[in-house]
Amino acid sequence: STIVVLENVQETVKDCMLIMLVENISGLSEDDGDFSVEMIPEIRAAVVTFTGNFAAGEFAKKLNQNHRAKQQNITARCLELTRSVRAENIPPNTASDYITVYFENKKNGGAQVVDVQQLPDEDAAIITFSDHEGNA
Repeated sequence: STIVVLENVQETVKDCMLIMLVENISGLSEDDGDFSVEMIPEIRAAVVTFTGNFAAGEFAKKLNQNHRAKQQNITARCLELTRSVRAENIPPNTASDYITVYFENKKNGGAQVVDVQQLPDEDAAIITFSDHEGNA
């Protein structure tokens, strides 16, 4: 995986601080497009997505040993591959066949859908693909 989840990110931590921390540990540059950081304050986390062929597992190990990360109580782990995604803001009464065809369309990923579990109370659905390649 080239995606690392940073956990225990306090709401006081700014994305620019995390970017510098990632740059210091990885030797890569966000400005050069080597990685991107997406903050997810609702779950006190951030997602670091590395471009190219980068050893994300090594980065996670280094971050977990880094004294600055330890001071902030930030931990890292590689994001495991999944075959399912949650789609939100699905209009009520949307047919599961429509959702299947939508996600199987080349413009929307083109992956084979094996199951759609609708969650009408949440205007959402869990879409499961035949393999983890299709849900990127």
